Amino acid sequence: MVIIADFWYNYVMKKTPTKIPQRLWKYFWDVNVKKLNPQEKPYFVINRLLDKGDDEAVRWVTAHFSQGTIQETFKKIRDFRAKIGYFWALYLHIPEKDVLCIQEPYRKVRRMHWPY
Repeated sequence: MVIIADFWYNYVMKKTPTKIPQRLWKYFWDVNVKKLNPQEKPYFVINRLLDKGDDEAVRWVTAHFSQGTIQETFKKIRDFRAKIGYFWALYLHIPEKDVLCIQEPYRKVRRMHWPY
């Protein structure tokens, strides 16, 4: 029973904060971070911190968002670098066919815009 409770908490019930810590503001250079609420925009916050952040940002995301929310982010948001998508697909056991950023149509468009 404890295993099920731990799984439920980690997968669904983590309490998402309403503010971004000041030490992570540097990753939100293009928005007013003081008004950014992670509860209202979880996919944007997760995307920005996992794609552009350092290990401290990754630790903050995994401590404050459920595994299910992080998985959903990779299934709904395609604006991750491919290597980030492959890593998290492996780590979170997400089938590669469900991770948008590593699908060939999107990767082809990205290469056209930024061929490096």
